[in-house]
Amino acid sequence: MADSDEEERRLEAVRRYAALETASGGAFDRVAALAARIFQAPFATVTIVGDDLVRVIAAHGPPARRTIGEVSITEPVIVESPIVGTLCAAAVRHDGPHAVPDARLHPGAAGDPVVRGEPGIRFHAAAPIVTPDGEPLGSVNVMDTRPREAGDEELACLRDLADLVMDELQVRLVTQRTVEIERQLRAGAERLARTLQRTLLPPALPRVPGLRAAAAYHPVSADEVGGDFYDLFPLDGDRWGFFLGDVCGKGAGAASLTSLVRYTLRAAAVYDADPHAVLANLDAVLQQEHAGGDMPAPYCTAVFGVLQPDGDGFGVTLATGGHPPALAVRADGVVEPIHPAGGQLIGILRNPHFARVSARLNAGDALLLYTDGLTEARTETGSMLDEDGLTACLAAAGPTSADALLETVHDLITALGEGVSDDTAVLALSVPPATRSSSSGSQGAA
Repeated sequence: MADSDEEERRLEAVRRYAALETASGGAFDRVAALAARIFQAPFATVTIVGDDLVRVIAAHGPPARRTIGEVSITEPVIVESPIVGTLCAAAVRHDGPHAVPDARLHPGAAGDPVVRGEPGIRFHAAAPIVTPDGEPLGSVNVMDTRPREAGDEELACLRDLADLVMDELQVRLVTQRTVEIERQLRAGAERLARTLQRTLLPPALPRVPGLRAAAAYHPVSADEVGGDFYDLFPLDGDRWGFFLGDVCGKGAGAASLTSLVRYTLRAAAVYDADPHAVLANLDAVLQQEHAGGDMPAPYCTAVFGVLQPDGDGFGVTLATGGHPPALAVRADGVVEPIHPAGGQLIGILRNPHFARVSARLNAGDALLLYTDGLTEARTETGSMLDEDGLTACLAAAGPTSADALLETVHDLITALGEGVSDDTAVLALSVPPATRSSSSGSQGAA
C-alpha cells in the first residue's frame, strides 16, 4: 500500500469521520442500489477501509444471492472482512474511478474471498470516497460474476455516487460536532445556572437555639435559573426573621429580581421587623423598579415571618403577599394552615393589602413554607395537588421534624414525577419534642 506516513494520515481521516463506526442507513443503501442500476450489475457495496479490515456499510444484490463473502445482500448490515488482497482495499490506492474487467487475472484480488469463492466475482468497478483534503476513506463498488468492461459515463456516475457518500459522511461529522458543542454548551449552562442559583440562596441555614431549620430547592430544569427564594437570619435580641417566596419569570431576569427581593427583605427587616411593614417596603421597592419603564412590572409572592422564643416553643408572626398558606404540623399530627385573610401580590398592584397573623409553635410542632410549584403539580389523575393534597400527605406522615418534613416533600415530588412543572422551594422549622429528665422529672426543650 502507500508509505506508512500516507497511510497513517488516511487512517486518521477514517477515525476523524468515525467512518468505521458509521451506521448504515437509507442514504448509503440508495447509493449502492443506484450504482448497481447504473452498471446493470447484480452487486454493489459501499465500504470503508480500516487498518486491518474492510467494513461494508451498505450492500445491494438480488434475493437469489444470499451472501457476498460474509456480506448479506438482502438485508444490508455493517460487516467486517479481512483487508489483505481484497479489491475494496486496493480501490483506495486509485486517484479516481477505475475498473477491473476480470478479477481472476488481477493480482490485487488474490486474497479476496468473493473472487476465490462464492459468488465468484469477475468484474469490479470502484470509485474512492475521498475527503475534502484528499484522504481516501473507502469506495463505492460495483461487481458482476462475468468479465466485462466499464464505460466512461458509468465510471463518472460512480465517482458522483462516491462524492455523495462523502457528503453524507461530512454532514454526519458536522452534526456530531454540533451535538457535541451543544452538549458542552448545555453542560456549561447547567453549571452556570447551578452556580447562579446557589448565589441566590443561603449556603446554609444558621443554628437557632431551641429550633431545627431545614430548606431545599427542587429545580425542574438544570440549565434555567428559577425565581424561588428563602432565608433565615437573626434580628435584634433573640428574634429571628425568615422568608420564602417566588418571583415572576425565569432566567437572568428572574435571578436579578430574586437578588433584589432577598436584599430588600433583609434590609427592611433590620429597619422595621414587623412582617407587614417588611412586605410593604418590598412592594415600594418593586414599584419603584417599574416606574417609568416599558417592561412588565416585576412582582413576586412572599411570606415573611418573625420567630420569638417563648418558653418551650416560639411565637410566630407571619405576613403574606399572594403566597400559599404555611402549614403547621402539630405534635399530635394535626395539620393546620397558618394563613392570614387576604394578602395580595407584591409589586404590581396599587395600594396592595398584606395580611398578618400570629401563631405559636409548641414543643413537637413543625412549620412548612413552600412555593406553588409544589401545590400546582399534577397528580396521576391530572388534577392539581393543591393545598388539600399537600395537607393530606403531611397528615399521613404524622408528627414530624424539619428534616423529616423535607424528606416527605422530596418523596412527594419524586412520586409526582413529570407532573411537577415548576421549581419548588421549601423551608421547614420545627421545635424539638419536650423530653423528661429521668433524674428530676422536669421537662425541657431538646
